[in-house]
Amino acid sequence: MMGKYIILFACVWIWIIVPNVGEASVFEEQTVIIEVEGDPHEQAEKMKKLDPFVEVITVYDTLLQGVAINGKPQTLRKLFASPFVRAIHPTQTYEAIYIDPTFSEDAVLPSDVHTTSYTGKGVKIGVVDTGIDYTHPDLRANYQGGYDVVDFDDDPMETHEDTGIPTNHGTHVAGIIAANGELTGVAPDAQLYAYRALGPGGQGTSIQVIAAMEAAVKDEVDIINLSLGNTINGPDFPTSLAVNKAEELGVMTVIANGNTGPEHWTIGSPATASQTLSVGALDNAHHIASLYDPTHKKTIHMQKMIGSIPWNVTKDYPVQPEEEEDLYGTIVLAKRDDIPFTEKARIAQEAGAVALIIYDDTSEDNFQGAIDLTDEPIHIPVVSISKKDAEHFLQTSSLIETIYTEVPERVATFSSRGPVTLDWTIKPDVIAPGARIISTVPGGYAEFQGTSMAAPHVTGGLALLKEAHPTWTQAQLKAALQTTATLVKAEESTPFLPIEQGMGNMNIEEALHTPTIIHEPLLSFGMFKGFKDTHTTTIAIENVSKTSLTYHFSVPKQVKGVHWRVPMSVPLKPGEKKELNIQLDVIQLAEKGMHQGYLTLHEGEQTYHLPYLFVVEEADQPTSMGFDLYPSPWEEKMFSYQMYLTEQIDTCIVELYDPTTLIHQGTLLETEQLTIGMNEGTLEKEDVPFEGTFIAVIQMQRTTGEITQEIVPLTIDQEE
Repeated sequence: MMGKYIILFACVWIWIIVPNVGEASVFEEQTVIIEVEGDPHEQAEKMKKLDPFVEVITVYDTLLQGVAINGKPQTLRKLFASPFVRAIHPTQTYEAIYIDPTFSEDAVLPSDVHTTSYTGKGVKIGVVDTGIDYTHPDLRANYQGGYDVVDFDDDPMETHEDTGIPTNHGTHVAGIIAANGELTGVAPDAQLYAYRALGPGGQGTSIQVIAAMEAAVKDEVDIINLSLGNTINGPDFPTSLAVNKAEELGVMTVIANGNTGPEHWTIGSPATASQTLSVGALDNAHHIASLYDPTHKKTIHMQKMIGSIPWNVTKDYPVQPEEEEDLYGTIVLAKRDDIPFTEKARIAQEAGAVALIIYDDTSEDNFQGAIDLTDEPIHIPVVSISKKDAEHFLQTSSLIETIYTEVPERVATFSSRGPVTLDWTIKPDVIAPGARIISTVPGGYAEFQGTSMAAPHVTGGLALLKEAHPTWTQAQLKAALQTTATLVKAEESTPFLPIEQGMGNMNIEEALHTPTIIHEPLLSFGMFKGFKDTHTTTIAIENVSKTSLTYHFSVPKQVKGVHWRVPMSVPLKPGEKKELNIQLDVIQLAEKGMHQGYLTLHEGEQTYHLPYLFVVEEADQPTSMGFDLYPSPWEEKMFSYQMYLTEQIDTCIVELYDPTTLIHQGTLLETEQLTIGMNEGTLEKEDVPFEGTFIAVIQMQRTTGEITQEIVPLTIDQEE
């Protein structure tokens, strides 16, 4: 296949967001985004006239009416008093990090998701990411141009070692979409446009992300792929608003749902945008290797190290401590110490060992390690186990077996879950393969996993649909892909929840030939309160076939206090589209909390599953998110704080504790009457006698009198 080119490592990419305060003093220049009234270009000129020292970084006139500026605090204070200023957004940083890397023989190729004759020919796709290695032989033919909003030039190349911490994420994403060479992407003839918004080390700002999206819209791309996001579960962040505006202007957007699952409410902006296709990750069926001691009937789980080959042991072997003289034909057990893992592996390999196991005797838990790939490769598998399991090996002389457990297809555990706070929208919209995905990277190929890898599968799928149905609107294209997704089922054939998979796993073959399109198929009814409450949501069914079709619903099993009202029969002529109201009545007898499941729509032998969600009286959503404290960009002797709330709060107290001893350090903040959405404020520096890293306990009293709390890490920098 293409094994000689594969780089033997892989990673999950997570995209997080933090305030961009860096190491800058509050007396130094700061950067912010200012939303303005009127023409943003004219307001930018006014800003420069008000203070000649202000630097206008960029002007947003397509997806946002705003100006990104850089200046000293006294300059910013002067500008903020201007009557044309609508809102101020501190610059936010997007950063890529690695977690839980794996490499597997069950790797997935992007071309595995379809066998159609369509290739995405003529479809323009913008990749907002770390850039693209457009010299890669599998991408060179499809690359059409783009822009670098990090260096502000026409060269959106990935960061190389000579210019900073190298990147490869955008190239991997682009290959999934449209590689056309030894590796084939989902849409191998699509046109690729790169917009480098994330620079060295995979870091960038909200300024750059929005600017990159504007550049893509002005280049008239058909689809924008955004494999990035943050941890704030709210629909009203600037990047989310920019995404919705791009959709209004006719550009489809596809966004990674996030990699902070499996808990509910973990989706982050901009995947929370109402108009986008948010994508979760499917974990394809695969095998997991474990060790088994048949004498003691004990199973031992392993963690493969980054850079290691897969565990490929097929026979039974003894486990020997590394101190033994004869290690030939054994599995070596080594303690973590000052010797690098790679050196330990090389010693074991030269001694004739078949594998190496490493444990940490200072920690009860398993750990993640890595093998250095820059030197001569290691040809034996290297894994880690827990201290407890290592002690078992040290006390037995049994031969150890390798057992392989088949893991069925499922929603990936790392894939972020919905719903969206405030509006209760079901997210993700769909899922797609996101685990063990092989794609292009500078200099070759690599295997990554994450929703960053799932989103470009859907982007490629939309390109195939657009080529096959050039007269369809973007609403039809997106809805067709949703309508035909396949529900992924867990144990006992029970589907994964709507907030885990949305409509299900993308099925390109079905979408290309569907006779039916269901518009707005994810049914979010919101919150029900009082003795009796009724909510109605509207969908539209469109018959895109050449024959008359008749549809009817079957509703979920009736439960106490919940009553569904759906149309009994819906006949549609060829080309006909009809709006339908689905009504839900809930009385006080209904169980409190979040309810979700699937309505089934039938057309002959064909069935379509419509996810639904509603909340009775209350839900378990987080009350607060994104609490942070940072030097104020416009007040020299002040700290600014921000906190995103999903409900109104009467009083809020933030207490600080030592992260090691848990001893109370003092009260940071006491405030009242906080509202839904982003809450911001300032504190005098002299009133913040803390510096360092703390555990912040946020205690909030709701309007009902109930008290809730959130616990978050917090670092306070007093640098001047």
